[in-house]
Amino acid sequence: MSDRLTSRWDRVLLKVSGEAFAGEDGYGVNGEVVTKIAQEIADVRRDFAVDLAVVVGGGNIWRGMSGAGAGMDRAQADYMGMLATVINALALQDTLEQLGQPTRVQTAVHMSQIAEPYIRRRAIRHLEKGRVVIFAGGTGNPFFTTDTAAALRAVEMEAQVVLKGSHSGTDGIYTADPRLDPTASKIDEITHLEVVQQGLKAMDTTAITLCMDNQMPIVMFDLMVPGNVRSILAGESVGTLVT
Repeated sequence: MSDRLTSRWDRVLLKVSGEAFAGEDGYGVNGEVVTKIAQEIADVRRDFAVDLAVVVGGGNIWRGMSGAGAGMDRAQADYMGMLATVINALALQDTLEQLGQPTRVQTAVHMSQIAEPYIRRRAIRHLEKGRVVIFAGGTGNPFFTTDTAAALRAVEMEAQVVLKGSHSGTDGIYTADPRLDPTASKIDEITHLEVVQQGLKAMDTTAITLCMDNQMPIVMFDLMVPGNVRSILAGESVGTLVT
């Protein structure tokens, strides 16, 4: 379609935290919030010439670290977290398809009755055909976060950027936690190495270094502000750019 807008990047990977799915409820899947996120995705797919993949977290249902903290085996707790991401992925897929956006879910852990297994070349083909691909199950390995899964899938899909959507009302990376420190100031642009060296709360270190090693930029932004994804793709300065 020639009337679609040119995007700043041709292929992007959007990371949606599990907590975002819960909205104000704090737990479970809030239908209104999922619709908001899906609408944002469907709108940019309709209006921009861009391939879009999504990685979902599972923290609204289960956090592996919490289970491990309560004495559970860490690997077992992480596997439970992987299953939680699949629930979120199916909810997002259903909502996107109701909005008319063809979507495929691929899981890192095989669940052939409900989703495709993760196959890199098939996922790329889906993107080329205009489908949104939602990656669930993290990396398929315990001890790796869904942020790391987002970095890994972005590199594998040959995406040009990771859009890391926050749900906490924080619109980027700050010098300190702005909810606790009133003197904290927002950083507009920073390097991967500076994020690691300064211990800034952005993504976990494994995810940041994977992006750094592969020259993958990251945009940290507030996913809950309507139109933010559109603004980023249009080239506006939103959130924090990590390069």
